[in-house]
Amino acid sequence: MSVKKWLNQNIVIVVLVLLCIGFGLASPVFFTVKNITNILSQMCINALLASGLVYVIILGGIDISVGSVVGLSGVLSAWIGLHFFPNMNVVEGVLLLLVSGLAVGTVIGAINGIMIAKFKVVPMIATLAMLSIARGAAYIVSDGQPVYGLPNSFAFLGAGRIIKTENSPNGIIPVIVIFTAVIVVIMHILLSKTVFGRHVYACGSNANVAHLSGISVPKITFICHVLCGITAALGGIAMASKLQNGQPAGGEAYEMYAIASTVLGGTSLAGGSGSVGRAMFGAAVIAVINNGMNLMQINSYWQKVVIGAIILMAVVLDMAQQGKTNKH
Repeated sequence: MSVKKWLNQNIVIVVLVLLCIGFGLASPVFFTVKNITNILSQMCINALLASGLVYVIILGGIDISVGSVVGLSGVLSAWIGLHFFPNMNVVEGVLLLLVSGLAVGTVIGAINGIMIAKFKVVPMIATLAMLSIARGAAYIVSDGQPVYGLPNSFAFLGAGRIIKTENSPNGIIPVIVIFTAVIVVIMHILLSKTVFGRHVYACGSNANVAHLSGISVPKITFICHVLCGITAALGGIAMASKLQNGQPAGGEAYEMYAIASTVLGGTSLAGGSGSVGRAMFGAAVIAVINNGMNLMQINSYWQKVVIGAIILMAVVLDMAQQGKTNKH
């Protein structure tokens, strides 16, 4: 394999390495264990969203409702915990979060899937409507206020740590990192190692050919949107647990970060190609940029400008790559 071809296929890894070197030289704190752990924790919610969004984008669609799903699932899990399980222990807290996250994600993903797969609503329009519905529902449930007053056990999944030592009495490894890694690995295996995953790629490459091959395109589309909804909702319960409260505004603009992560990871907006594993490198790039700019005390508004520019460049590169492919 030529160097040029390798660079084209692994540009996100090269960018990540260069960013780490640059921020490492600019700040002596960057490569400390504490900061690396912070980066991993900070990228978790975005990684969860991106792991499901990859499926939808491979189909040639888009889901811009994931940020609002984060807010709604976080608020609902906190509201249920506050009103029905005020004295929950750690196990009950984790179960509450997981069950509420799976329920919210499945319902919202199913609605999106039905609208797109059965009623042929344009994905952008269907998920734009859900963006508004989910965000409005989050404000209705919470009455526009954060849902707080939850026990410490509620925070275990998002803020807890394990492997306590004398030097680290609070624990070394964040639970949210382990939780995210498990979900991402499941999503990666499902896409890359199963018949369902091959059907997803087939539908994204050419839906008509997939249909003629006996694949139910509407069924695959529906399942992909359910998976996307579930991972977004899991990101929401992770955020609520981390903050120990439900924020109706939680997850605002997170769809932008998730889309940026998937596209940076090489998932084509035209559909047919992409992977969960590479999307994680994209999520790492976003997390490193935010962390590095914070360490350098760069205004947070500029971070939004940088992320927007990265999305634009990633899309341009994707279109250029598609143009080369079409010529060949």
